[in-house]
Amino acid sequence: MSPLRTALTAFAAAMAAVIALAQVARAVPWVAANLGALVALVFLAIPFRVAAVRRVDMADFGFTLDPIGRGIAFGAGFVAVVVPLFSLGFVAFYDAVCAPDAPGWLASLAMPGFCRSWHGWSGARIPSLGLGAVEAAFVQVVVVAIPEELFFRGFLHELCERRWPPRRRVLGGGVGLALIVSSALFAVGHLAVAFDPRRLAVFFPGLAFGWLRSATGSILAGVIAHTASNLLIDALTAVFF
Repeated sequence: MSPLRTALTAFAAAMAAVIALAQVARAVPWVAANLGALVALVFLAIPFRVAAVRRVDMADFGFTLDPIGRGIAFGAGFVAVVVPLFSLGFVAFYDAVCAPDAPGWLASLAMPGFCRSWHGWSGARIPSLGLGAVEAAFVQVVVVAIPEELFFRGFLHELCERRWPPRRRVLGGGVGLALIVSSALFAVGHLAVAFDPRRLAVFFPGLAFGWLRSATGSILAGVIAHTASNLLIDALTAVFF
């Protein structure tokens, strides 16, 4: 089977499983309470199954720490650049969409109910931190970042690059059709549990995560960046809402 066909078949199978789990969760409380972990298992199982059938090392799908120095450096670099820029953009975005004179189409981009609590910088507060923050970080790494980075970047993006080898590289990371396609699959995949067009916005961080995977040969940098991105959104929500 060609790399592209393998990627699309795996994506379709994963989405079918996730949609089925989401539907079952509506009727079975245990599934609802553990939906995130069950979805994570789907994203982990498929690459491992393909690797076992084809007798290839999981390192071929980026499931390795090597080169650890490059992975940490690229992940930390992403955090250093993106955190301040995204934070400023976050405030500017909600200033715009929550403005009293914002047109309806613009106001609809805000999360439901958020504008009622939005007061900009004057409403910022320091949230209390405790064991809940540690638990949230653990969940983001183990249940979200590692499974999603393995499936969408380590596995799907790798297969896409085999089909469409990048003609251009920036700091070692491929930039081309493979990056766009894998990021599009990442975005569409976020509609499986809840159909909300705003979730398609993850296409853009998906581009960065895919580039990190290509530049380092590992999902380590992507896991760092993915975890930091999700925790940043949680932190900004706690600070401003």
